[in-house]
Amino acid sequence: MTIRKALTVAGSDTSGGAGIQADLKTFQEYDVYGMTALTTIVCMEPKTWDHQVFPVDLGIVETQLKTVMEGIGFDAMKTGMLGSVDIIELVSRYIDQYKLDRIVIDPVMVCKGTDEVLQPENTEAMIEFLLPRADLVTPNIFEASQLAKTGPITTLEKMQEAATIIHDLGAKHVLIKDRGKIRPGKAVDLLYDGQTYEWFEADAIETQYTHGAGCTSSAAITAGLAKGRSVRESVSGAKTFVTQAISNGFPLNQFVGPTRHSAHRIPSVK
Repeated sequence: MTIRKALTVAGSDTSGGAGIQADLKTFQEYDVYGMTALTTIVCMEPKTWDHQVFPVDLGIVETQLKTVMEGIGFDAMKTGMLGSVDIIELVSRYIDQYKLDRIVIDPVMVCKGTDEVLQPENTEAMIEFLLPRADLVTPNIFEASQLAKTGPITTLEKMQEAATIIHDLGAKHVLIKDRGKIRPGKAVDLLYDGQTYEWFEADAIETQYTHGAGCTSSAAITAGLAKGRSVRESVSGAKTFVTQAISNGFPLNQFVGPTRHSAHRIPSVK
């Protein structure tokens, strides 16, 4: 039996709801073997839940990448929080060196519960080094506005405008995700391949327990690609998967509630 493998290059969420923890849980639900290259460790101050971000040494990140790329190999890869321009450049160099494909770039810019971009210079590095190497980039509407430099995205037309700009920056496919802000009551995602705009819609779930939803979505897409599905098939399946995960969300403590990656099955491809 062939076991499909996926790599996540991302940060660790100590609370377990997002980052590599969410990625590995998602890979497991898809019956894909998950591997990691850890870039940052995110902890929280218990009384306030303020986030503390601790970067991993660049040399350690590179050693992890070598372990997987030279020692094992994989069928698809995703990135999450990368933490620094140096790590972004390192990942892009390894993509080129090993001629990697099925690359999903999740351009993580903030920790949920914070309002500021983690490091604004990382956005420019993502544009320069990662977008041209992405088979798919998966920003939410805030991240899309930063990558496309459009200002706030408030309409479906502006989503299309941003998707076009991001595609022109080099990404083969662009998936912009909205969770009910543009169309109240609807979670609407836009997939653009340079020719066709395709919309994926679900009823928005009224809940505060959405921590890790973005990571879960991009990990589900990566797992789909690892299993040989097309980008469109992977996006469609991931839409169902993350909707179910959000519907199963629960309160972890007084500050945060994560999505839940169990109690549902992998969605069929539509």
